[in-house]
Amino acid sequence: MSDTGKTFYRDVRKKPHEFENREDFLNHDLTVMSFRRWGIHLPSRDYSIEIEDWVPALAATIGKVVMVTAMVSAFAVQFGLSPEFVAENVRYELLIAGALFVILFSAILNPNANLAGTHGPMIPLIPLIAAAGGHPLALGLMVCAFGLILALTKGGSKLMTLTGVGVRGGLLIYLGAVGLIGQINKTEAWAASTDQGYISFVVIGLTVMVYAYLAKINKRWLAIPLCSALAGIVAYVMGAEFAFTTKPGLPNFSPFYWWGENTGWQLGWPTLEHFIAVTPFALLAVAMWSPDYLGHRVFQELNYPKEAKGVLMDVDDTMVGASVRQGVGSLLGGGNLASSWGTYMIPAAIAKRPIPGGALLTGLMCIAAAVIGYPMDLAMWEPVLRVALIVGVFLPLLEAGMQMIHKHKDSLSAGICIFACAFVNPVFGWAITMLLDNLGLIGDHERANELSSKDKYLIPGIAFIICAGSLAVVGQLPGIPALIG
Repeated sequence: MSDTGKTFYRDVRKKPHEFENREDFLNHDLTVMSFRRWGIHLPSRDYSIEIEDWVPALAATIGKVVMVTAMVSAFAVQFGLSPEFVAENVRYELLIAGALFVILFSAILNPNANLAGTHGPMIPLIPLIAAAGGHPLALGLMVCAFGLILALTKGGSKLMTLTGVGVRGGLLIYLGAVGLIGQINKTEAWAASTDQGYISFVVIGLTVMVYAYLAKINKRWLAIPLCSALAGIVAYVMGAEFAFTTKPGLPNFSPFYWWGENTGWQLGWPTLEHFIAVTPFALLAVAMWSPDYLGHRVFQELNYPKEAKGVLMDVDDTMVGASVRQGVGSLLGGGNLASSWGTYMIPAAIAKRPIPGGALLTGLMCIAAAVIGYPMDLAMWEPVLRVALIVGVFLPLLEAGMQMIHKHKDSLSAGICIFACAFVNPVFGWAITMLLDNLGLIGDHERANELSSKDKYLIPGIAFIICAGSLAVVGQLPGIPALIG
């Protein structure tokens, strides 16, 4: 619905045949949509569902299955839980995400809020969280509390505004390049583990050629379904093993089962000591949100027409959704840590589609995958998974970052950002480069001179202290041992 409340999207929408090409139709669709914050939005009346919406939905479902499995498995190893626990909790998380939050929040109540996905960078920290005496429920509730504080004070959008072009570009380039190299290495390792190293060469080589052709004909939005399908088919034909093993079923829905002392997590309910132990990790998790959310919003801005202001992701509202999803999901018994859903937003931006249509399809696909079971096996098969992440997330991130760097002064900020990210991690790299950029020590000096003292010194300084301090406490600064655990 428009801001006036008098004209619906369906009243101003034009049909595809009224345009010379599909891209013109999609661009027009983006410019005539305008969503309300926290109101009821309905398909057809307030937004449409097009064939392009299936692309981010497919990528998001694949990404969700893999990331939640990795997250829950990491917890399970630390607490001595079985593979059966992991499978049931992943089913549970897919239903929580799909039925309660993806559809309700992003497709109906606030289509400017991106879907709440999984906080991948926290997975390597799970052993340290457990060693420090952490409890998954206490961690989830603390992330919820800190996330709501950041969102309700408009901290997320303010930090995005204070992040200069060079810092944004450098962050995207680093995330894209490192992720791309990582996925290629994992594909090669998978093929080598089965003594079929040639499969990875053929699959990746074919992916490069198909993606290049799709880019040439301006059909990059087809890359995820087409390249993933080709990767799976080629790998299977060349002898890679695959079998469906996850049977249809439903998980236990009782929080008392999941947080029982002899059932579910077998940890019982958390105590005050558990909340104290997880506080620095929760603070770090929320500190990591800003660069993550920034990348997703920037990707929309690069791919949408400039007039499409009404469909851009609202950083603060996305943080509200992720925070609430984190709190409710943890209370119900899920093992997910929430963040903005990158495997949805990036393909959606490439396909030139707003959030709600694909969100509705994503929710339905997550529910179907959880109940049927077999799609979970396909989504986690190495050639399908790796190629989907390469063409749907990391390669587009790399391209977007390179597109942003036009001026020499921005390239300096980007270079320092990449260097700092490689030295520690993207959170540290973003925080210190944003501080240096706003101080005028690197990047656009004219922009720095126009900032107020609060924007120049106070906010970037506090952001850096919080990020660096949190990293130091949990042992993520090179050469400095963890201060806890």
